[in-house]
Parts: sequence; C-alpha cells; structure tokens
Amino acid sequence: MDKLFLLDAYALIYRAYYAFIKNPRINSKGMNTSAVMGFVNTLNEILTKEHPTHIGVAFDHGKTFRDEAFPAYKAQREETPEDIRASVPVIKDIITAMNIPVLQADGFEADDVIGTLATKAGAAGIETYMLTPDKDYGQLVRDNVFIFRPRHGGGYETMGPKEVNEKYGLSSPEQVIDLLALMGDSADNFPGCPGVGPKTAAKLISEFGSIDAMLANSSKIKGKLREKVEGAVEDIRMSKFLATIRTDVPVELNLDALKLKEPDMKRLTEIFTELEFKSLLDKFVKKPQQPQKTVNAQLDLFAENPTNHSVDAEFSKYESLKTTPHEYQLIETEEDARKLFDLFVTKQILSLDTETTSVNPIDAELVGLSFAAEEGKAFYVAIPAEREKAERIVNIFKPLYESTEILKIGQNIKYDMEVLMNYGVRLSAPMFDTMIAHYVLQPEQKHNMDILAETLLNYQTVHIDELIGPKGKGQKSMRDLSPAQVCDYAAEDADVTLRLYNVLKPRLKEAGVEQLFYDIEMPLVPVLADMETTGVRLDTEALAETSKVLTERMKQIERNIYELAGHEFNIASPKQVGEVLFGEMKVVEKPKKTKTGQYVTSEEVLQQLRSKAPIAADILEHRGLKKLLGTYVDALPKLINPRTGHIHTSFNQAVTATGRLSSSDPNLQNIPVRGEDGKEIRKCFIPEPGELFFSADYSQIELRVMAHLSGDKNMIEAFREGYDIHAATAARIYKEKIEDVSRDQRTKAKRANFGIIYGITVFGLAERLEISRDEAKQLIDGYFETFPDVHAYMEKAKELAREHGYAETFFHRRRYLPDITSHNATVRNFAERNAINAPIQGSAADIIKIAMVKIYERFRKEGIRSKMILQVHDELNFSVVPEEKEKVERIVLEEMQNAYPLQVPLVADSGWGKNWLEAH
Repeated sequence: MDKLFLLDAYALIYRAYYAFIKNPRINSKGMNTSAVMGFVNTLNEILTKEHPTHIGVAFDHGKTFRDEAFPAYKAQREETPEDIRASVPVIKDIITAMNIPVLQADGFEADDVIGTLATKAGAAGIETYMLTPDKDYGQLVRDNVFIFRPRHGGGYETMGPKEVNEKYGLSSPEQVIDLLALMGDSADNFPGCPGVGPKTAAKLISEFGSIDAMLANSSKIKGKLREKVEGAVEDIRMSKFLATIRTDVPVELNLDALKLKEPDMKRLTEIFTELEFKSLLDKFVKKPQQPQKTVNAQLDLFAENPTNHSVDAEFSKYESLKTTPHEYQLIETEEDARKLFDLFVTKQILSLDTETTSVNPIDAELVGLSFAAEEGKAFYVAIPAEREKAERIVNIFKPLYESTEILKIGQNIKYDMEVLMNYGVRLSAPMFDTMIAHYVLQPEQKHNMDILAETLLNYQTVHIDELIGPKGKGQKSMRDLSPAQVCDYAAEDADVTLRLYNVLKPRLKEAGVEQLFYDIEMPLVPVLADMETTGVRLDTEALAETSKVLTERMKQIERNIYELAGHEFNIASPKQVGEVLFGEMKVVEKPKKTKTGQYVTSEEVLQQLRSKAPIAADILEHRGLKKLLGTYVDALPKLINPRTGHIHTSFNQAVTATGRLSSSDPNLQNIPVRGEDGKEIRKCFIPEPGELFFSADYSQIELRVMAHLSGDKNMIEAFREGYDIHAATAARIYKEKIEDVSRDQRTKAKRANFGIIYGITVFGLAERLEISRDEAKQLIDGYFETFPDVHAYMEKAKELAREHGYAETFFHRRRYLPDITSHNATVRNFAERNAINAPIQGSAADIIKIAMVKIYERFRKEGIRSKMILQVHDELNFSVVPEEKEKVERIVLEEMQNAYPLQVPLVADSGWGKNWLEAH
C-alpha cells in the first residue's frame, strides 16, 4: 500500500535547533549545524523506520494571504535566529540531493501546501502522514490522513480523528479551527476571544457545534462569558480565518514526483563532507561490497555496514593512504628495534602511539609501538604477547620515552602514558598532545584524530573498525591480527599526529593560548595519569549495607505513594505520574503540559508541589533513591578492577567548554553533596589500608573570582575581612547588622550570590526561593545596589564578548560565543549568560588545575608517598600515609591557596577521616 509522508520543514527545523541550544553542534568552520543535523536525523528516522513509498518536504514561501489580511499575524515573533537562516538553504540542498521534492507555493504557508496535498491524497485512498509538532494540523485529520507528531523526549505519536477528538474534547477534527479561533494563538499572534482557554472553548463548541452557530445564538451564553464573546465577534471571525489551513492551494498531487527515488550520492557526500557529518556519511553512502538491495533504494543509504565505515573513494574529497606517498616500515626483530632506537635518539621531536588489546589503559597489553620523526615516514614495532619478551623490546625504547631532551608528541597521550606505566616506563616531559592543543583552540568542537585529520589536513585515516570490525560481541582484538595487518594503521597514527602537531603548534601562538597549553594543560596530563592508575578503594561491605537500607526505604516510599494515589502505577513513568497527580488527584488547577499534551512532571514542577501534595515529595525521594542505587550504590562495586581492587575513573581533560575536568566510568562529579543518601555513598570511598583520607575544598571560589574580576569594593571587603559572604551580602541588602541576619535572609542572599553568576532572572529566582516576583526583583535590585561593580562587570563582559566574539579566563581560555550578536533574544540571552559566566567558571577551573600540578610536583620533589586520588569540582582528595599527615596538609593548603594571586584570599577548607564523608 502507498504511504505518503509530508514534512513541515520550518517546524522541524526550529525544533531541532532549540533541542541543541544548550549544547550546539559547531563544526570546524564555526558553523552551527544543529538545525541541519536534527532535521536530517528526523528524515533518517522516517525513512528507516516508517518506510514511506512517497515523501515531500513543505516550506513557507513569501508573504502569505494571512499577512495581507491581518498585518499583525506572527508580527510579535522574534527574528529568525541567524543560524537557522543559514541552515535552510543547506537543508534544501540536502533534500534536493535526496531527490525528495521541495513543496512550496507563493503566498502560502507550508501548512496550506500540506493541507491541500494531504486532503487530495487521503481522498485518493493513500495513507498520508503529516509530520509536524503543530497542533493546528488537527483540523486536517481524516480517514487515511494522520498527524505524525514528535513526542517530547523522543519517538512519535500518530493521531487520527479519534485521537484528535479525544485530545481536545471535540466531536469532529474540523472543530479544531473553531477551538483555535476562540482560544487565539499567542505563537501566531491572532487574538481569539479574551479570557477563553481550551476548556471553555471546547465547552462552547460542544454546546453550539460551531463558531458560526455560537455567534448566531450568543444570547444563550450565560454571564460574563456572553459579554466577552459579543465584544470580540470580529476578532473571533478573523481568528477563524487565520486558523483555517487552506486545502485549495494551486498545487497538484503528483505521485510520481513524490515517489521515493535513488539519491544523488555524489552530491550528498559533498554536502555532508563540507558539514563534517561523519556518522551521517557512513549511514547515507552506499558501500561497494554491500549486496544489492531491492525495492527501496533510499533505505540502502541508511543501512549500517557491519564491516566498513569508510566512505567510497569514488565520492571522497579527502586524501588517504591510497593517494598519499608514504613510507611505513614494520619492525619485528630486536636487532631492528635497536637500529630504530639509534636513529630516534638523535632526534629532537618524536611522534608516538601505542596499539593495545583494550581501550582501558589499566587492563591494556601492548601489541605494538609506532613512531614518526618526519612526515610521511613512520615505523611500527610489533610487541610479542609473552610478557618477558614484550618488556625486553619496550626497554629498548625506554630512554626515548624518559628523555627530558626529546619532545614527545601524542594524540591523547595520557592513554599511552598509562599503558607504558604498566611496563615500567615513565613518559617524561616535554610533551605535546594534539587533542588538548585543539581543545584549547576550539573547546566546543570534537577533538578525535579522525575528525582533526579531515578538518585540518584534508586527510581520511584508516578507521579502527576496518581492522577489527564494529563494536559488539564480534569485534576482534588487535592481538588477533598479524603485525603486517596492523602496520599501516598504526604507523599512520604516528604520522598523522606529527602532521597535526605541525599545524596546531603555530596556532597556539596566534591564539595567545601558549601559557594555558604549556603551563597548565600539558603539566596536568601526568597528574591525571597518576590519579587514574592509582584509583580509589571502595568499602564494598558498606556499599552492600547501604544498598539494603536504601532499597528497603525505596520500597516503603513506594507503598506510601500507592496508598496516597489509591492504586499501584509505574512511578518511573512520567506519563503515569502526570495522570495520577494531575488527572486523578488534581493537585493543581492548571498543570503544565508538554507540546504533545503530556503533563510535565519534572523535578522543578514536583519541587513546587512538595508543600501542597505529600505524594510529590515521596515521588521526588523515590526518584532520587532509584538514581543513587542504579548509578552508584549497585553500580560502583561492578566497576572495581579485579586486578587492582580499585575503581579507576577517567578524568576527561578535553570535554567541557568551560575548562572544568569531567570524569567517566564512573562519573564521580555527580555524586550528591547534600542529603543523607549522598553522604552514604561518600562514606564508602576509603583510603589505602592503614592510611588516612584527606579532603581539601576551595571555599566559594567562583564568588572570589567574581570579586576579583569585578573589583567590587564591598565584595572584596567582605572576603578580606573573612566574613561569611552570604551573611555579609544579606546584611547589606536587608540593611541589618551581620549578627542579626536571619537564616531565611542568608538563604535568599546565597541564592542571589550564586544565581546571578549564572544569569538568573527575576522569574527564576522567584521560583527557586518560592517568593513573589516583586520580592525577587527587590532582592536582585538590592544585590546590584550592594555590589554595583558586579553589575558593571556583567555589562562589560557582554560588551567584550560582542566585540571579540568570545569570552576568556585569566589565562586566555576562550569560550566562543557566535550567538552574542543574534537578533533573536532567546539565542542572544543564552550567549550573554555564557559571556558572564565563562570567565568565572573557566578561571576557577584553571586555578584548581594549577594547584593540582603544583601539589603533584611538590609531592615528587619532596618524596611524598601519599597520593592525590580524586578531583571533584573544587575539591581534591588524598590517601595519606599517617606519618606524612602534617606535611601533606601543609603542601596542599599552601599550593591551593597560592595557586593564583586574586584581590581576595583564596581559601581552602580541609578535613581528615577514615573515609571521604568524614574528611569532607
């Protein structure tokens, strides 16, 4: 059976763009590709999962008849974000390359074009789906014509006449027009009837059948509602005209044109290559060794190839091993390895890489070493599986690795450093990591070698899955391949890394980030490597006990929730929670809903209901316990390495745009600080046997950085005098003596202190503190009166970002903000908040990194056996040999508090204990 999909382009493009607004997809050319990527991914989902036989994409085109009839139509809308404007031609190019028709008619919106074609197709018996998040399309639903609507959070819902009628309380989908005409539409800026919402509108339509009948019999409407209706007759009629989707647009239903066709793969490859859509290239472009598919050529494009993810050479614009002269040599004997050492020991620069059996450096065994000292020429040294022989060959190169004269270049060199540690080799400075160099230059972009090679060298590397297959059970180990099979791949890595170094090194100087790279980021690499290989001990018995206690408490809360609700339901389902709270228990009169009509049950919403409904507090607690158990209590013991008995988190140096470290496997940055349950988890982190746990934490470092950056005298004075900053802030705002400040006043001042750094609004502060907007406004106004230079700093930060296109830290770490000059207020405001916050958060991140490097170097210099084992936000944790207790505390506090000279003191609080909880 024929199946037609009609896509509402702009609605989907806007949706995709705003879905990525907090974490936009930026390519190496600085283009925001969020809208394009989101749209193409939606297209992918439709083609691969829904298998349409026909498809078309509709766009608005020119000024429409609605604009002419009602000049205020959509006039209040913010200007289209520049990134969306730049994306639309690219999306049209992609659609054209896919041989999918672009549907538009001069003077009409996409709704009208889709309305006309869907009506004709439905009448012809063709199953037709209108892909849009827009509720207005409900009026078009008929037998054979459905809305295919993206759900909030993923997936789609199909709405036919029955679903539309049930959703809006109507007897016919055509009544959606009347519903919209009465309600008005703030998004499209047409008025409707003042004071009439969806329930009242549905009630009136149910009573009279239509707007025309209602207006003809308005005398039957009771009370003030009659006055409202009779006073808005013209507005209601105009609103009905504006809300009506036309089904008589002069466009023909040409099924041959809409039929799914073979795409222009050469053109698609060009576009995706230009956009740097690597994974989409792999999905869209046919591989030569795939068997010929039948029926649906489009689906071939999206099929994952299990053996080869490289793009056909026929379509690739990149250079590769096949097109580039190179001299790669395999070394398999000790004699040849010694000759190679003799060659490299005379060099000043050496690019290196390791091939191993695992991506986890703690467990990885060496399979080979690769080296390059000049572009186009590299060597691969095969390492035997037997440990003794392996160590013998590694030791040949040990003087190279440990030389303080030779510059070692690597891509993610921390991994190689940790693998070599397992073989008794300590990679020594000077070092240059190409991944980190690119990170300090372009923090928002991707930094893996394949991407860097393509964007900086116009070169496509051999991909790992071409050797060992895609991820999954069938994936081989490097050990399963012969050295000859690995040689080109491994040698190429060292060669490409050297070429990347030659491109990136001068760019560090041009961008003014040499100090950041050479003095902060690179010296941090061995610190993190040491912390990762040391790992952290866990008290598994305590965790098991905690698991029992929390699980029992969670079950008790479940019983409470079911009792309050009157029946059992799935507490993990936001939909069922919403139906219980708002549909059945009606805990609020006008609950928030998502665009798909589902009740919003986010943490923020439930927090607001705590005082009104005990069940909301229970659901929040249940969610918190479930997350703690799943993420930490029950998960952590499984991550203990059986060989070391420790967990070994990975500290990620090139992930966050702000410069802060993140951690993964496990993510220890998210362990709750407050609350008894979070404390229970921290209690399970313990020092080495017979040692002590020491924790040192910067006190309010971001506020201290703010005081320094703003130069505000009042804030500087409060910190210099050693006052409790939140109490001092409250005293000034509320004009009290500091000793008379109440707990409530201090809490409000604390929220203002931290909230303002993150650009909190009056509305946001009111919601967070559960106070009126007037009080929130007075609090923010009072804050800026108290700290006038903070306000001046914020304005200057925005101005500088507008001028330069980026914000930067003390050490010139940049956060690029291309949206700072956007004409769209939502987009611009988000960039302005980052302009204020990035220098604060980034400088705090730089300071703790400096402290970590200095502490590590002091420990090594002074022969300290105690170890730094964890970094979490502004906190450093140590396992300390008891006899080094005083010395460690002195070194740590000295280096943390003197890491960088501010106008206010840097203060670190510290504590000791037999576990993390006691020490913190």
